[in-house]
Amino acid sequence: MPERPPAGQPSLLDPFEIGGVPISNRILLAPLAGIGNWFVRLQAKRYGAGLVVSEMVSSFGLHYGNDKTINELMRIHPDEHPVSMQLFGQEPEAMESGARIAASSGADLIDINMGCPVPKVRKTGAGAELLADPELALELARAAARGSGLPVTVKIRSGLMPGDRSGFDLAIRLVEEAGVAAIGFHPRVAKQGHKGQPDYGMARELSQRIDVPMIISGGLSSADAARDAYDESGADAVMIARGALGYPWVFAELTGQRFEAPEPDEVMNELLWVIDRAEEHMGTDRAGRYLRKFYPWYLDRVDVPKLVRSELCQTAGLERAREIVAGIRDGMPVAV
Repeated sequence: MPERPPAGQPSLLDPFEIGGVPISNRILLAPLAGIGNWFVRLQAKRYGAGLVVSEMVSSFGLHYGNDKTINELMRIHPDEHPVSMQLFGQEPEAMESGARIAASSGADLIDINMGCPVPKVRKTGAGAELLADPELALELARAAARGSGLPVTVKIRSGLMPGDRSGFDLAIRLVEEAGVAAIGFHPRVAKQGHKGQPDYGMARELSQRIDVPMIISGGLSSADAARDAYDESGADAVMIARGALGYPWVFAELTGQRFEAPEPDEVMNELLWVIDRAEEHMGTDRAGRYLRKFYPWYLDRVDVPKLVRSELCQTAGLERAREIVAGIRDGMPVAV
């Protein structure tokens, strides 16, 4: 079983609630932009995640009825509940409307992105840029609650620039003034992106200042890193992002379902499952192109000849991809 955290802090295996929604454990899949669709979330649930969060979804796309946004990004598998749909945007009316649509699609929670550091998101006034406009951030949280009737959470950065604690301060206000049900806290400033050591001391300070769950995010590249961050931050839960890419076994490790790394055949069988689900989700042609960013995450877990790796990562044909993956699994990589 996983080691228990310091006295007074629950085990990662203990259940908890977010706004009255029961969560079976404290190990969550973070929102993964451009990645966290229904089958990625379902995969995390299969391996033990207590709660899964969608990729960023545009509140404007929902509000204005964009076909892909509604019919693909709002797709929820019945086995992935509880599931939170993460919205982004900077217009309260669109956020209210988008949250209403997300709720009608079956979401259990609504999350608002106030942490994305990507310039094309920030320049619209969304993501981490909301830290510079706390009044708008508060209104967006209220709008999401009005529209959805669901508990609203916020994923937020600690600040914008080094030395800035605007996200820390806003997190407190979001709880106290907007009734946010939990805070997903990434204790790095937006300027850092995903580099540098997260400030888990600041996260611990935040956990002591708010009376709702504080979920730690950032730097959780492995099960050990997640346990360390949980202990150091005094968090109520951990949120795994990049550490889950090509390695859903991180959830099984954290829940104590397994203790050893997967064998190559297990990794390749999982990749075949991903290929099948991607084809189901978006069709053969689109899935073939989309999956090229997935392959390296799985190949990094096995010993594969360079030429075979190169072909798999460049092919857009699913049947060829399946042949190569099956060959790797069976110890007979298909010749290029």
